[in-house]
Amino acid sequence: MPIPPLAGGTAGPAHLRPLLDTVLAALHDGAVRRGGPLPAGGPDTVTHHTRATTGPLIPDQGTGPHHALRTLVTALAEGAADPAHPHCAAHLHTPPLALAAAADLAASALNPSMDSWDQAPAASTLEATLTTTLAAEVYPRAPRPDALVTTGGTEANQLALLLARERHGPVQTICAANAHHSVTRATWILGLPRPVVIPAPRGTMDPTALHDALTTLTGPLLVTATAGTTDTGRIDPLDHIADLTTAHDADLHIDAAYGGPLLFSPTHRHLLDGLHRAHSVTLDLHKLGWQPASAGILAVPHHHDLHPLHHQAPYLNADDDTDAGLPDLLGRSLRTTRRPDALKIAVTLQALGRDGLADLIDRAVAAAHHLADLIDRDPGLQLHDRPTISTVLFRPTHADDTTVATIRRTLLTQGQAVLGRAYIDGELWLKATLLNPHATPDDLRHLLTLVNHAHHGATTEGSTPR
Repeated sequence: MPIPPLAGGTAGPAHLRPLLDTVLAALHDGAVRRGGPLPAGGPDTVTHHTRATTGPLIPDQGTGPHHALRTLVTALAEGAADPAHPHCAAHLHTPPLALAAAADLAASALNPSMDSWDQAPAASTLEATLTTTLAAEVYPRAPRPDALVTTGGTEANQLALLLARERHGPVQTICAANAHHSVTRATWILGLPRPVVIPAPRGTMDPTALHDALTTLTGPLLVTATAGTTDTGRIDPLDHIADLTTAHDADLHIDAAYGGPLLFSPTHRHLLDGLHRAHSVTLDLHKLGWQPASAGILAVPHHHDLHPLHHQAPYLNADDDTDAGLPDLLGRSLRTTRRPDALKIAVTLQALGRDGLADLIDRAVAAAHHLADLIDRDPGLQLHDRPTISTVLFRPTHADDTTVATIRRTLLTQGQAVLGRAYIDGELWLKATLLNPHATPDDLRHLLTLVNHAHHGATTEGSTPR
């Protein structure tokens, strides 16, 4: 067998082109075979079919690049939960923009490693420009804001708690019951006390309970607020929370992994009033930013806030190299080898501009309100509340939790729809997280029709969850 060609260099594109034709054909064929938002049959059926169609992954004799690509990409596409389908709406799992995916291909072909300048000369410059640009969106009045690229909201939240620990020692975190699970996990990883969890009536942090906690607790305190909760999309009263943390000399971190991109929408950015007052802010552009994962950001108001992350490995950032002007990249992450995720984000921002991003965001929010209107007009369905961003919770009227769970799993098993679940106010709700800017009113009406049909089947057959 000849030596396989490489993706880089002047010859790389010529080697990639025929392989990409195979990949694109396989993506199309797999989507056609799937025929819906996810494969029908449930986990056992999908597992059996996938293993049967892919064959052995390490054969004695290789099958060749086109056969392997065609076989495995087709199988993956056929068995995918495809966020580009308008009925795949369970999670903050965005359908990536084609231009962002194309940029990700270039990143893979060039393969810069973001841990030293000599592995990523231009990519390190692009990342530095992107991070300061995004940080300035969060902190428009700060003289030198900065940001890091992370794998997502979980890593960004962990870094925020780490920076607070390095500023103050073993901080006590305060969060509300609506906070993302990564906050509690980060305290465990970092050896910090478990968070003090205060109430979140109607899905947002209770300022009175926060005041009581800040008054009662001693030592260095870090309040973690949320701008866009995973279950409902609600946004804590950020300005009020910032007033309280300032008055009590506590630090503030805002997890805006979901809601942060609202900054780009003139119509909706007011929902984030007070964001700039935080000591750190999490964004996640593989949610309301339409990026392929991963595309997380941690922003801080001052460049020196990131100094505790400095780390030295002489083969990557020797002092004499740094003194000679080679940028030191190790302090830009807790990871060593990192992909140039900044490229796809930068391509998207430049291609769409502020107006294009605002249009996508406004479409997602408008779709959520339209779905809520449809639910309100259907006597067979109950709406939990009006959406804050693009998450809509609903359930069949008078259905119990067992029926709601059964409806969701029925739609999954039949390959008809992917809806999430959220346990709110003592009841189980179906969750639609609308992130597809191409979803039409007809798509939304059909989604509700599927839910009503599944409800009818669950109640007439007396089915129970498995």
